Amino acid sequence: MRATWTSKWKQGQKVPKFKSVLHDGTEITSTELLGQKYILFFYNHDGSETCTKEACNMRDNFAILKKHGYKVLGVSEDSNKKHQRFIEKYELPYSLITDEDNALAKLLDIYGEKKFMGRISDAVHRTTFVVDEKGQFELIIHPVDSANHAAQILELLKSLNKKS
Repeated sequence: MRATWTSKWKQGQKVPKFKSVLHDGTEITSTELLGQKYILFFYNHDGSETCTKEACNMRDNFAILKKHGYKVLGVSEDSNKKHQRFIEKYELPYSLITDEDNALAKLLDIYGEKKFMGRISDAVHRTTFVVDEKGQFELIIHPVDSANHAAQILELLKSLNKKS
């Protein structure tokens, strides 16, 4: 088990091609996302305490992220039906990707052994990918500050832009 999880993907690399399903059953692909900036934030389960904090923080800061030109997409292994209930209950203004077989998490190398409450199991490592219009990773964020995640993203983007 890795002590600190890091994806094999790095800032500046092209996002690998993927095809996924949104909570409403429609398909979304990396190809159709080209030309727009987007945030893929991975979490473990709809309704769990930390995941709900993160999803609601992204909701509360959605307008700011959108103002900066980002489409927001949450990703977990929950079913479309569970995602729909989660969106309704917490009034989430963004789409959720259903990754029931963790194919997208595995493609992005954030699925693997994880120790939680003394138990070791395979799970998603909470990670966020910020992607630019060219389909390249602008940021890969791990660990994630769930309660302040939007501010974390914006601060890292600000730091990145100062370096450019």
